[in-house]
Amino acid sequence: MSSAASGAVEAVALERPASITRAERSLAPDIARGAMLLFIAVANVGMYLWGRGLDEYGNAADAVGVDRLAHALEQLLMAERSRPMFAILYGFGIAVMASRMAARGVDPRGVRRVLRRRSWWLVALGVLHAGLLFSGDILAAYGASGLIVLGLVQLSGRALRRWLWGTLVFVALVGLPGFAVMLSMGSTLDEGLAAGEHPAGSGYLSHVVHGLATSAGGMVFAVLLMAYLPLMIGGIMLRRAGWLDRPADNLVVLRRVFVSGMVVNLTSSLPVTLIALGVWQPGTGTAVVATWVTLLGGMYAGWGYICGFALLAHRWSARGRRGLPGALAALGERSLTGYLGQSLLMAPLLSPWGLALGDGLGYLGAYAIAVGAWLTTLVLAVVLERRGLRGPFEVLLRRLTYGPSHGSG
Repeated sequence: MSSAASGAVEAVALERPASITRAERSLAPDIARGAMLLFIAVANVGMYLWGRGLDEYGNAADAVGVDRLAHALEQLLMAERSRPMFAILYGFGIAVMASRMAARGVDPRGVRRVLRRRSWWLVALGVLHAGLLFSGDILAAYGASGLIVLGLVQLSGRALRRWLWGTLVFVALVGLPGFAVMLSMGSTLDEGLAAGEHPAGSGYLSHVVHGLATSAGGMVFAVLLMAYLPLMIGGIMLRRAGWLDRPADNLVVLRRVFVSGMVVNLTSSLPVTLIALGVWQPGTGTAVVATWVTLLGGMYAGWGYICGFALLAHRWSARGRRGLPGALAALGERSLTGYLGQSLLMAPLLSPWGLALGDGLGYLGAYAIAVGAWLTTLVLAVVLERRGLRGPFEVLLRRLTYGPSHGSG
């Protein structure tokens, strides 16, 4: 072998992080990811519902009783909370990968090269996910945002703080208002939904076209408006602070952020909850402001939830990876498989190109299906854990990122 080829092989080998053992893994991040997937399932299932008229606020106009209450509770506790949690943990994961590669002697350019390759493959997986299964995919937008974040992961703490506050102000004043307007335009679909139509059309080809267009729009929104950048930067800082890796050393701050996060969570989502209950019917402008408040509060609430899961991990640390903590951690280790698995379960059941069970389905029934899908992925993760296997999509992403010889390592 030539010296040039030998050097190339050695460089690639350095880029490939060795598989982390269960003993080396922190429990808190895995529990947070596993629990976060329940939030994602409940938040996403609403996009599969059709055949019901919407009111001017984008809620099902015919929801009554327990069905309306279930939707209100989702608005109070989960709506627009899963995306911030996902973004924070995504940034945290990027920081973990970067630190592990640096510890193995990979230079900064090599670290960025790996992270860039992984981000592009996430974009590709996300686009396929949006086109084939679920138009509300978030992987592509996060992968596109990751292409920006990878340039920040090795900055100093001071520089990261400047980026955090700068992007946060921009997102709060520019990005979120635009997103709030988009979310408040649900009534534009009212006529088609009342007629029993699905916004993506009834044919599978229409669904694919709609999903690809939505994915492209989501990536543009994420990059131009830096929608997830402050949260991902926060995830990098979270890794450096050690809150999740060493919760026992950070109990005071974890409790403070958890409690304050839950206060912000409830107060910021209360206006849209009252709208969902039908007890408050504000004008369009006021409804947009209420949605903006929910989105802004949700960014901090995401922090609160993650800190709460870290506190649970600390409380459960004596039990290790057994019982419920072990099941959540197993799913958290396989979060990509869990996320895509939800779509593999729910899309064929609910979409018009599948069994079409989403036609006229109420909120309560939809949330039951979402919880069922999450539980199914939880059981699958436990089975894989007991057999010492990675999730299939984790294997695929690792193989695409590092090459065919590193898929299962």
